[in-house]
Amino acid sequence: MKQEFNNAQEAFEYYYDVINDGDHNIVDGTKVLYNTGFYLNNPMDNKVNTDFRKWNNTYAIREWDWYLSGNPNGEAIAKYAPIWKNHMDLEGNVRSNYGWQWNRGSQLDRIIDKLHANKNTRQALLSIYDGKEIGTYQYDTPCTSSIHFQIVNDKLCMSVNMRSNDLWFGFCNDQFCFSMLQEMVAKELGIEIGWYYHFASNMHLYDRHLNKNN
Repeated sequence: MKQEFNNAQEAFEYYYDVINDGDHNIVDGTKVLYNTGFYLNNPMDNKVNTDFRKWNNTYAIREWDWYLSGNPNGEAIAKYAPIWKNHMDLEGNVRSNYGWQWNRGSQLDRIIDKLHANKNTRQALLSIYDGKEIGTYQYDTPCTSSIHFQIVNDKLCMSVNMRSNDLWFGFCNDQFCFSMLQEMVAKELGIEIGWYYHFASNMHLYDRHLNKNN
């Protein structure tokens, strides 16, 4: 059955209840829901204003700006989210600056060129997590596997595939930045935005984020 939501907040609240209240596996301090996929029909309605979540839109914009910079160094963003300090290598860089990832090998530019040349291409895919680089993931492992762009009914649609997705922080911030990427690519192509499909092989909540909706 196709699972779809109008916006990110609806998806967050639905899956929070599903994971929080359901009888799911407990793994490494998380409550896990496996192989979860859903559509966001209005990707730019990307703010999660759920009362008990207290999501920080200002921080999300800072993270997006960091991605746009293409600079993998995490020192600046860690001033606002100290967790990044745990993921820095000895030079202060992290593998999860997605802008750095999509600029490697001019991935994003090549994808835009492919979509300009052939609106039916199935090759407009950004690779982020790469098993061939697993030896470089000593300090930080990207949670996103790939981002696939397709033009459907003359609108830019996007499918995000995640190996691991913390619903509380990861989903809320990632969907915001990925929808901003979708908008940016759509503007480059001169077309409207279509749906955003989000798939997580492992969607979870950490123990400390359970029962916040009581």
